[in-house]
Amino acid sequence: MANIRLSNISKRFGNTDVLDGIDLDINDKEFVTLVGPSGCGKSTLLRIIAGLESADTGTVSINDTDVTGIRPANRNLSMVFQSYALYPHLSVAQNMLTPLKLRDLSFLQRLPMIGPLLAKTEYQTLYQQVKKTAQILKIENLLERKPGQLSGGQRQRAALGRAMVRDPLAFLMDEPLSNLDAALRVHMRSELTQLHQRLKTTFVYVTHDQSEALTMSDKMAVMMKGKILQYGPPDEIYHNPQTTDVARFVGSPAINIIPGSTDETGCVSLLGRSLGIYISSPRTSIQIGLRPEHLSLSEDSSNSFPGIIRHIENLGSDLFYHLEVEGMRQRIVVRTSQSEGRRLPLGSLTCFTAEKDKHLVFDENGNRLTTKSQKLAEVA
Repeated sequence: MANIRLSNISKRFGNTDVLDGIDLDINDKEFVTLVGPSGCGKSTLLRIIAGLESADTGTVSINDTDVTGIRPANRNLSMVFQSYALYPHLSVAQNMLTPLKLRDLSFLQRLPMIGPLLAKTEYQTLYQQVKKTAQILKIENLLERKPGQLSGGQRQRAALGRAMVRDPLAFLMDEPLSNLDAALRVHMRSELTQLHQRLKTTFVYVTHDQSEALTMSDKMAVMMKGKILQYGPPDEIYHNPQTTDVARFVGSPAINIIPGSTDETGCVSLLGRSLGIYISSPRTSIQIGLRPEHLSLSEDSSNSFPGIIRHIENLGSDLFYHLEVEGMRQRIVVRTSQSEGRRLPLGSLTCFTAEKDKHLVFDENGNRLTTKSQKLAEVA
């Protein structure tokens, strides 16, 4: 059981604020992902949880016990690093045995009279733990190999095994899949998700890949510039981002953020055309977010917006059309399925339209605005 609570965690390196007042609650058995661009502070935050870094301010609590000043070895947390950190001269079994032997070393030293018999008995017991863990990870046939004789995926499993064998309160993982090729990364995502379900243990996972966060997490914390911008279930963050920064970061291809306007009643307009939705008060400047999958191409120009196809990304099952729209600096990306019909050529004039109720409206500072389908006066 591991409930982890971070309160007002701040960290500076020199004159640079790396973490700025982080508060985060991680419940027992949750798979929580810290996701954000490089330099946002996610790995530093993970190392503070592990005890490998000390925070300038704030506290770390595990199961309501303040562990801020406790050594990493006494927190009973296991960490999996990006570089695997396996001893190259030891076999997989020996690598997995190492944390167990280090943990029990003080126990062996307290009983010198039993000596070799105790050591032998202890070794057999520990080796059974290693074999049991190896069976869960399906690497029992690799126990006698050394890391140099393993593939990338096998080395990653061995690193996971070394963390698992200690039966920790929680697993901390710092971009463990980033060194793998694309196909193996996708496979290992599934493996880690299933492992979490089997172990029923708390996982805290760091990645810069938003697709990993969306597919693996119970909850995800989107971090930028040392702050958590939004924390919650992946579906909630994807469909209801609270800022344009979160909306842009989460989702591939990236969301379209388009300048909009309102009239005196708060009615929202896009490219001079009313969308039939309202905000509580008129604003001089707003931004409208539209996910590419919520847009479609249309031949009917009466209820859509014209654009010229300037680029096409072919992803096999999907096509991403990049449209140049008059009066806009950025291009609009429309996601369509290959099965929907014929492929339109580059340079052709087409139109795009958005699904109803899929518009996300933000203010000039990038903060989400609540919208209604009627004016406030009509609602009243």
